[in-house]
Amino acid sequence: MGRVAIVTDSAADLTPAAADAAGIAVVPLAVSFGEEHFRAGVDLTTEEFWQRMTAPQAPFPKTAAASAGDFQTVFQRCLAGGAESIVCVDVAGTLSGTIKAALIARDELTDREIHVVDSGSASMGTGLLALIGAEMAAEGASAVSIAAALDDRKADLNVYFALDTVEYLKRGGRISGTQAAIGTLLSVKPIITIKDGLVETVDKVRTRSKARSRTIELLTARPVERIVVLHTMADDVAAFRDELLDRTTGPIDASRVDVHLVGASVGPHLGPGGIGAVVMYAR
Repeated sequence: MGRVAIVTDSAADLTPAAADAAGIAVVPLAVSFGEEHFRAGVDLTTEEFWQRMTAPQAPFPKTAAASAGDFQTVFQRCLAGGAESIVCVDVAGTLSGTIKAALIARDELTDREIHVVDSGSASMGTGLLALIGAEMAAEGASAVSIAAALDDRKADLNVYFALDTVEYLKRGGRISGTQAAIGTLLSVKPIITIKDGLVETVDKVRTRSKARSRTIELLTARPVERIVVLHTMADDVAAFRDELLDRTTGPIDASRVDVHLVGASVGPHLGPGGIGAVVMYAR
């Protein structure tokens, strides 16, 4: 364990391999299918989640924030492992109560240096900030400087994601049944953004190909420093990635552009077949 431990939650959608490689500890959120309860990424993998999510007659999954006790357990494990301080990067407080649990856990450990950062984002928007924090920690940066840098750079972060269907927004209570019915009849493909902790619809197009093209246009409107491609069991992810990189300007290292499957904490609201990316714009 390094001098500064980086912690995040499972809504960051870091794979176990990516988290382990970066030395990031992940606090799992809860997900339930009917009477079956799981910890996202611990006893339910992302692939298993999508198998259940798309199974015929499957109950709509419900998600719940991690508890303060969950965070306290992870914090104490990091400190026992040799960390002198902790920076915890969490899913936006406007989208989940998870960060409140992290703050409660921090306040229970008053004698230790723990910084909690609201990413203002979700999925790999949160994950990307955690990875940057891990890179800074590996280079010897202090917890104070890491937390300040992440809080600053989140202003350059954005997510654009093309949904394949409005059905899951309806199931999750994000839109009404009437809105969903109209959207289905018109074959509308909403494009959403997650910026400053808010989820908004930025465009609605009529076909999947137009939705993907418009999403790439939005993502590449400014020079880009980092990109992570996201999808929810979408087809042609590799082709989307290639086209995105072809149209991207800025100091981007194409060899570091990973593809991540959205996990159980965010996936229920998006539904299968969606695609997009997280971008950190260059300054």
